[in-house]
Amino acid sequence: MNTAELIPHLFRTEYRKIVAVLCRRFGFDQIEMAEDIASETFLTATQTWGITGIPPNPPAWLYNVAKNKAKNYLQRSSTFKSKVSPEIINSTPDFYETEIDLSPENINDSQLQMMFAICNPIISTEAQVGLSLRILCGFGVQEIADAFLTNKETINKRLFRAKEKLRALKIKIQLPGSSEIDERLAPVLTTIYLLFNEGYYSVSQDKTLRKDLCLEAMRLCTMLIENQNTNKPDVNALLSLMCFHASRFEARFNKNGEHILYEKQDTSLWNTDLISKGGYFLSCAASGNKLSKYHIEAEIAYWSTRQADTKEKWESVLQLYNLLLQIEYSPIAALNRTYALSKANGKEEAIIEAEKLELTDNHFYFALLGELYTDLNNLKAKGNFEKALLLAKSEGDKQSIKKKMDEM
Repeated sequence: MNTAELIPHLFRTEYRKIVAVLCRRFGFDQIEMAEDIASETFLTATQTWGITGIPPNPPAWLYNVAKNKAKNYLQRSSTFKSKVSPEIINSTPDFYETEIDLSPENINDSQLQMMFAICNPIISTEAQVGLSLRILCGFGVQEIADAFLTNKETINKRLFRAKEKLRALKIKIQLPGSSEIDERLAPVLTTIYLLFNEGYYSVSQDKTLRKDLCLEAMRLCTMLIENQNTNKPDVNALLSLMCFHASRFEARFNKNGEHILYEKQDTSLWNTDLISKGGYFLSCAASGNKLSKYHIEAEIAYWSTRQADTKEKWESVLQLYNLLLQIEYSPIAALNRTYALSKANGKEEAIIEAEKLELTDNHFYFALLGELYTDLNNLKAKGNFEKALLLAKSEGDKQSIKKKMDEM
């Protein structure tokens, strides 16, 4: 791998570690400093490696440069000396000699603590996801803008406001106490869940970006599981859910980016390793007496990896959706339930339930009605497909709908 290929890869994997460690060491007040040092470290690598070649251990080289840059920055920063340095020096007299710890253990601890600091309910969920992508996942601002289908200016403003709020309220970068873990874990899991969904259900045509978002969500969830304080049943349930969904990633779209309906997916493209991992984490989630929405969604996703199209399967899925809607109602879950209802009890019953939802601003709603009416009333089926076509955002979805209309 040459420098041009290696640097972007290392930026994605190492930038977040440097930022997390520096922020944990100096707090949110110095977050811009941490991001600047991390960025300057990679700029130095780009300039140096192009001349001297790639060092034997690139991550270690980056950490060493980042440490030196951090020390130099702090020593020459008048803001640091006047506002931060006195307080830290009083408590740590050998501050300038203290080594910045970039050991694997401290990196993992720093990222975990940063996750809890960022996923704070005092900032919006959009800001939580955006900051997670930037600081914990190493995404560039343009990549985040692409993920949210917006522009860099909007993302920059959103991130700036979020950082300012966290800074103003003096949010500490630390794990909550054991008594607070469950309460604070909820927004962390919500952020990871939204991050995964942003990738899995994204209308972006960038397949690499979609997959990266899902993989980053799974990485963050894995970090929670690897820490004994946050290895909770609902964390395992969420990772199980993501494994099951990710196992069918390659089968969900054809080479033209068109969405492939579940029953028409090429099952040979399903990732059996991820399905096995999903089963393992679902088993781990069974401890305790708490039943979260992630448990139920993971069970539904499990049935989606069963190839047999049996009545038992769809009756089980239907009952799971009934339970999910009792715990936390969502229009999309209700819409998905009607598909399971059609497979378990027939199209006529499903049409009655689907039309009660009146999700008239959602193209999936009309696309499902089109499917349900097909062969029962093709005129109504066509009308619903036409409405779905008008509302569809991605070219792939539009092509899928057109294909269904052509098949009628």
